[in-house]
Amino acid sequence: MYVTEYHHHTNHSFDSKADMEAVCKEAISKGIDEICFTEHYSVNPNLPTYGHIDFDRYFNQIKSCQEKFKGELTIKAGIELCEPHLMKEDYHDVLHNKELDFILGSVHNIEEVKLRTFMSDKENEAAYRRYFEEVYSLVSSADIDVLAHLDLMKRYAMEAKGNYSFTDLQDILQAILQKAIERGIGIEINTSGLSNVKVGEAFPTMEVLKLYKNLGGEILTIGSDSHRADTVGSHLDDALEMAKQAGFDDVYTFVNRKPLAVKIEE
Repeated sequence: MYVTEYHHHTNHSFDSKADMEAVCKEAISKGIDEICFTEHYSVNPNLPTYGHIDFDRYFNQIKSCQEKFKGELTIKAGIELCEPHLMKEDYHDVLHNKELDFILGSVHNIEEVKLRTFMSDKENEAAYRRYFEEVYSLVSSADIDVLAHLDLMKRYAMEAKGNYSFTDLQDILQAILQKAIERGIGIEINTSGLSNVKVGEAFPTMEVLKLYKNLGGEILTIGSDSHRADTVGSHLDDALEMAKQAGFDDVYTFVNRKPLAVKIEE
């Protein structure tokens, strides 16, 4: 089985101190065949992800690790964009000449307010619905390859407000997934929720994953969303099992932003 890790952060992200070379060594020791680094980035100066990454340094380290671990680990250059449906021209100006293999898009802020703060004065359904409406706006117009941690709001809401009702929010969830499929955008199984005792499940839920499959969705990546070397690849086996249970035969890797299917079981 070819094992892929398509969501990992290093010290090129504002919230990680992980060394890229150390991550690669740990990935090899865990039997991971391919990793894509997906560093946080924003063009909005009012967000914490703004201004941290030095692209020359990032790409130089990618190339260095590719050379050092050639034959042991396939290494791809990716990025995770915060709210890429906003300030789209600014994103294009910065990224159009960057040699990226993969672009994740995510909603971490609404109206420049962090999700934890934004949801604080709202009831359960209102908080989740407003978040999913923002995700719909993202997937409707952003230049991305895969939608990251689709139901991320539960990371912040689970303890205070509980999980969301799939039935109550199926309309907006289906709209998100249909729009993603229409635009050739994939989704990911992000296992960071399985490592968080307050969440206890992946992003997204199995119900959302099955809905995506039933609607005709095909492009699916898996990743731990790890910010440390020692947790690279966490719960990837659970993600693969989820994918199989939802009816997927393949997960995807990317080269120059082109999706390539990889059989889950060979």
